[in-house]
Amino acid sequence: MLNCPEYDSEYSYEDGIAFVCPECAHELLPNEVGEAVVEDAAIKDANGNVSQDWDTITVTKDLKVKGSSLVVKAGTKAKNIRLVDGDHDIECKISGIGAMKLKLEFVKKA
Repeated sequence: MLNCPEYDSEYSYEDGIAFVCPECAHELLPNEVGEAVVEDAAIKDANGNVSQDWDTITVTKDLKVKGSSLVVKAGTKAKNIRLVDGDHDIECKISGIGAMKLKLEFVKKA
């Protein structure tokens, strides 16, 4: 996310096409910051690397599979991920488990 240039608030959020600071109500349009908004809005993994469709990722911690007794172990790799909108950031297939949705905070780019 982008910090507010007026108040340096870390709580700024994206509202439509502008970034808004909830502490001072300052609005910052994307054309005012140029490349900074594009870079900060990019989807990043646990190490801060920008992720893209078809990347290969590695799970960074053991994850329980909801509704099952299975566990995705740390170090498990998934190839050809797809970035999606919603609760989870990634759709992928994990060998032995099948199709899954994961959050980027639990994976790193392989």
